[in-house]
Amino acid sequence: MTWLLILILLPLVGSLVLAFLKGNDRAAVLTALGFSILEFLLVIPFWASYSPSGARLQQTSSFDWIPTFGVHIAFGTDGISLIMIAVIALLVPIVVGGLGTLDKLPPGRSAGGFLSLILLQEALTIGVFAATDVFLFYVLFEIMLIPMYFLIGGYGGANRQYAAVKFFLYSFLGGLIMLASAIGAYSLASDKLGKGTFDWATLVTVVRDAPLHTQIWLFLGFFLAFAIKAPLVPFHTWLPDAAGEAPIGVAVLLVGVLDKVGTFGFLRYCLPMFPDASKTLAPLVLVLSVIGVLYGSILAAGQRDMKRFIAYVSIAHFGFISLGIFAFNEQAMVGSATYMLNHSIATGMLIVVIGLVIARGGSSRISDYGGMAKVTPLLAGLFLLAGLSTLSLPGTNSFVSEFLVLIGAFVDQPVYTILATVGMVLAAAYVLWLYQRVMQGPVRGDALIGVGGGPGTALAPELGAKKAIRDLGGKEIAILAPLVVLVLVLGFYPKPVLDTVSPTVQQTLTAVQGGK
Repeated sequence: MTWLLILILLPLVGSLVLAFLKGNDRAAVLTALGFSILEFLLVIPFWASYSPSGARLQQTSSFDWIPTFGVHIAFGTDGISLIMIAVIALLVPIVVGGLGTLDKLPPGRSAGGFLSLILLQEALTIGVFAATDVFLFYVLFEIMLIPMYFLIGGYGGANRQYAAVKFFLYSFLGGLIMLASAIGAYSLASDKLGKGTFDWATLVTVVRDAPLHTQIWLFLGFFLAFAIKAPLVPFHTWLPDAAGEAPIGVAVLLVGVLDKVGTFGFLRYCLPMFPDASKTLAPLVLVLSVIGVLYGSILAAGQRDMKRFIAYVSIAHFGFISLGIFAFNEQAMVGSATYMLNHSIATGMLIVVIGLVIARGGSSRISDYGGMAKVTPLLAGLFLLAGLSTLSLPGTNSFVSEFLVLIGAFVDQPVYTILATVGMVLAAAYVLWLYQRVMQGPVRGDALIGVGGGPGTALAPELGAKKAIRDLGGKEIAILAPLVVLVLVLGFYPKPVLDTVSPTVQQTLTAVQGGK
């Protein structure tokens, strides 16, 4: 029993416990909070036990599953999967603690059911990042869609069913295409070794020697699945709908963590297993990446809904991450790997802050707000901090990652990098414009002013009376505090993350450069 197995099993056990607490919401919240905080606390010694100078995969374990086909339940972690496991362990307690503050459950829905799905999502997502058997990875890749489907479809907005089905079908189809490529890799191993296997480390040594045309076909199967999950343009259309309809806490996990499975897949599977195909098709991926940066930035500036705004901002950021990955430069790739973590922190904080705004105004439409800084100055300050982290201001956590991507990618891909830099300018424009429209200027909009009310009041329709718009309370500050600390600390001292990620990136680049 390794630390990693404990981290996978603990939220799974918590999910099963919560399934039996559907009649007691308070007990369900306290139980989920206890399991999620314990999970986060266990991540600390798990990270401490990881040796960046050690083997590529650590905390490994393997059990026979389908021996006839060489399938194992096998897990292990490297520096990149470690930081993603850590960030989901951080975000889940925030989501659980925010229930009732960020999200109100629909009538007839219990907290036990909602939180059971949240912990199940956590367990499956950690399993995806930790899987070292390609068939197991595929199974978890598909199964983790199920709790997210029910979280969006059962607890989301007015168009939740459409958004949930679209999310599921896009990702499920991508997974099936990936399965076809995984079977192809299995056949190559069978021909070369005399027996098939889905072991990742073995497949890396076998498939990388395949002819270029074979690598390209197998690469495309994995790439399409990960490009949909990331998402890269033009495979992105499911994200604005899913993020726009998902509850705030679910959106934190969807945009903050689940999307990173795509970029993680590029680094773990596409590059080491198919090095020649990766280099051959890199120009195509770079074109899609730059289009994503510019397209996402332009559409973000034109959004009327704050949740959809975040979705398009993330599309732009994922284009930036994939640019750094397929530039095949160590600095750029380290920047992309750390950007996965920093995007989760910055975007997670921005979604939470927007959720607190929506909880006060009762609307996600930007036009329903104005002048909130006069009424809620602390909330406005944290909104600004989250926005500045999103646009990668120096001194915030995202800056180092974006800087590394730029200086690294420029060495080998100057044209693509210059075009992507335009996205940075646009980011400053759309983030500050959102802040200005929501927080600055005169207090405006019925959501804030109320019918016949004045600044600082809002209409409570269920009571037919006005209520005061208040600033952040103690619980809300506690929810945001860990994210604020990380935004500032990693902005000035990113060394622990860089030291953890860099050896894994070096090993990935060595595998790519060792191709034919």
